[in-house]
Amino acid sequence: MADRPDGSDTAGTNKPALKLHVPEPKFRPGDTVDFSHIGVTEPGKQPRPDEACEAKETAPLCHDLIRVLGDDDQAHGPWDPKLDPETLRTMLGHFALVRAFDERMFRGQRQGKTSFYMKCTGEEATSVAAAMALASDDMVFPSYRQQGVLIARGYDLVEMINQIYSNKGDKLKGRQLPIMYSSREHSFFSISGNLATQTPQAVGWAMASAIKGDSRIAATWVGEGSTAEGDFHSACTFATVYNAPVILNVINNQWAISSFSGFAGAERTTFAARALGYGLAGLRVDGNDALAVYAAQRWAANRARANAGPTLIEYFTYRAEGHSTSDDPTGYRSAQERTEWPLGDPVTRLRDHLIALGEWDEDRQAEMDRKAAERVKAATKEAEKNGILGHGMHQPFRTMFEDVFEELPWHLKEQAEQATRERKIKFDGGRPQ
Repeated sequence: MADRPDGSDTAGTNKPALKLHVPEPKFRPGDTVDFSHIGVTEPGKQPRPDEACEAKETAPLCHDLIRVLGDDDQAHGPWDPKLDPETLRTMLGHFALVRAFDERMFRGQRQGKTSFYMKCTGEEATSVAAAMALASDDMVFPSYRQQGVLIARGYDLVEMINQIYSNKGDKLKGRQLPIMYSSREHSFFSISGNLATQTPQAVGWAMASAIKGDSRIAATWVGEGSTAEGDFHSACTFATVYNAPVILNVINNQWAISSFSGFAGAERTTFAARALGYGLAGLRVDGNDALAVYAAQRWAANRARANAGPTLIEYFTYRAEGHSTSDDPTGYRSAQERTEWPLGDPVTRLRDHLIALGEWDEDRQAEMDRKAAERVKAATKEAEKNGILGHGMHQPFRTMFEDVFEELPWHLKEQAEQATRERKIKFDGGRPQ
């Protein structure tokens, strides 16, 4: 029936009232947690298609969950990367160093030595194991919780801490928010605080690599919440249209600050399933299983290198800590979630696997953790010689006008001179120019 010209319904109230659906997390503070709705698959039961397969052949794996490590702490199935014990110990060492680094930097923020920090507790495998599966010169476009990539690539801890403290030793000259590192030498693209901008950048870099006939591929990391950003979808379109040699890693850690994953679409389907609409290959992986993470990243890297196409990987994991030092997760989620998470802890699972192989033990683990903590402590003391937050040992004031233009424009020269004069008047010449 037609509506009247004034918009009223000729049929009165016969039409049903529309209702808006607002996603709501299953558990809030104080709730009892039950993760039985999560489909935890049996390790080793997921098929491993050929790396050069048609993208559509990966469709079942977008809804499955690729797992290798079982409850018996052994590796199972076709996705087992069959890494030797020394490689596994190296990976475990990176895990220990990341955790030690996170703990000390978190304490440093609480002590006022820096303004901000973000831990990656529970997500270490998604950066360390993934980085180890790539070539050391593959270009990575990280988000802000991939410190494990730099550590796995051997970046100097003192340099990382200098950047966090924004002190006079900071190679980025205090222009980046703490933890937003950059290292051309380690093929680590500058981290951006704007969500998802790294995804089209990674695709564009990969396209350029293909145009030049290079052998290097690109990989990028983005949180599941950021997949709702337009940049992510533009990246997916360009990646599939131009067959870019790129890996799009989606870290589904269940929470985007206080917004649970449902606001980005998790109630309807998996994030890996977004690959299907674009014609991308897609994999959904247990992000707390270091062997599964390594295997999936290596599969996607080999696929990209063979010109078989890009891959979108969803790493299903859990953010065990707050979003950042500015966040208190007890205000929006149940405290039981961390302990009830059914996929366990990535560090513990890898440690137990090595022990089950007869290649590790608790005493060596304790010693590894101790050495990692001592190494970070020594690096921290060295970095603090260059200054900490608010102690005046920072980049010269004049550098805020530099490094944008090859030659400083006249109007910026005038602003720089004016700012320097006012600074000298205000501080009576007691601060560096």
